[in-house]
Amino acid sequence: MSKIGTKKRGGVVHQFIIVDPNLCTGCETCESICSFVHDGEFNPINTRIHRVRIEPILNVALACQKCDDAPCVRSCPEKALEQDKETGSIIVDDDKCNGCAFCIRACDFGVLSLHLESQKALICDLCETMKEEYIDPERGEKYPACIDVCPKEAISLKDVEQIGEEKRIDAVKRLFGDIIKETEA
Repeated sequence: MSKIGTKKRGGVVHQFIIVDPNLCTGCETCESICSFVHDGEFNPINTRIHRVRIEPILNVALACQKCDDAPCVRSCPEKALEQDKETGSIIVDDDKCNGCAFCIRACDFGVLSLHLESQKALICDLCETMKEEYIDPERGEKYPACIDVCPKEAISLKDVEQIGEEKRIDAVKRLFGDIIKETEA
């Protein structure tokens, strides 16, 4: 995959997985495909995206939020986690990771887990470490598989600038809804 990052004002605006809770049904397809493209088997326990269901009203999936000064990286006593400066993704060095789970406890979003068999940290890297044989031949590069297979198109890859723009548009629609409706009529 090409390194995903958007240059802006001399820095990098990182992209990350966003799930629209209004579209997500909690079907767990994202979890299954994630484990498959990384491990070759459908096992949602070994996923890097995590479905959260709060009954009866909310289904959403969460993945790494690429925090600045990431607590998971700081907490690792083995220095097995490193943040890619270009993409913001957290990279796990499996040779150094001993499965202590300090990173899991440090994550404010609860999106890290341990691989069931290897007991190594799992974290969304936007499919940078997906197996080569699962790259979509039409796309020709690594890309988050969960986005491509979500049946409701609830998952997208966005940067903070895009999210901010969408929030501003929603706010204007709420604030000036009556005026907008009058001009459309």
